[in-house]
Amino acid sequence: MPANGTHSWVHYWAGRMPGSMGRIFSPGSQRAPLPWLPWALDNGAFTGFDEAMWRELLRWSVGKLPRPLWAACPDAVGDCGTTKKLWTQYHAEICTLGVTPAFVVQDGAEAADVPATATVVFVGGSTGWKESTLQYWCDRFPRVHVGRVNGYRMLRRCADAGAESCDGTGWGRGDPRQLDGLFKFLEEQEAFQSPSIGAMVCDSVRASMLQDARPQIHGHANRQIKFDF
Repeated sequence: MPANGTHSWVHYWAGRMPGSMGRIFSPGSQRAPLPWLPWALDNGAFTGFDEAMWRELLRWSVGKLPRPLWAACPDAVGDCGTTKKLWTQYHAEICTLGVTPAFVVQDGAEAADVPATATVVFVGGSTGWKESTLQYWCDRFPRVHVGRVNGYRMLRRCADAGAESCDGTGWGRGDPRQLDGLFKFLEEQEAFQSPSIGAMVCDSVRASMLQDARPQIHGHANRQIKFDF
């Protein structure tokens, strides 16, 4: 799900393979949703939770169409116990606005730690823990989002495990090798879904998309990019 900024290749893939792209908005970065890009709401906890800005984001989402897929309930990075307390404190506030709250799991969490009222699991925590428990979460919950996915290998693992969506901050920064890994992944997904058509972006199209990404991203290194597949 690309977050705050969108580039031409995002819209290209959203049209070519509907559901392969989306957007996620963090507090203070919201902008008008687009009908062809599913979207969700982050809570900003990874860089520092601001309750007032988070509530402003929730209020902003009211009445927007299409509706957000979910909103990440405030969490404490790396702290499972505090995250559970924050769920108790905030999840009803999200529900009141007609949005599905996502519970963020942290290092040491197990399925029993996920509240019975949570229907979306957001896999946070450290990189090593996330990778080692990814299949565990996907085997036990039908809707799983994975945070901080920044390369082809982890994209492939998320898809093979059955995750619904993932995000990473690095996709929009213009690294040709990283973008090429993303396009490779999307082509594989497309081929799997439509084997009779195949999935092949010719070299000229790929080069055009990569070239197009560089100047747009130059001044936006901190923008977050997320992908839904």
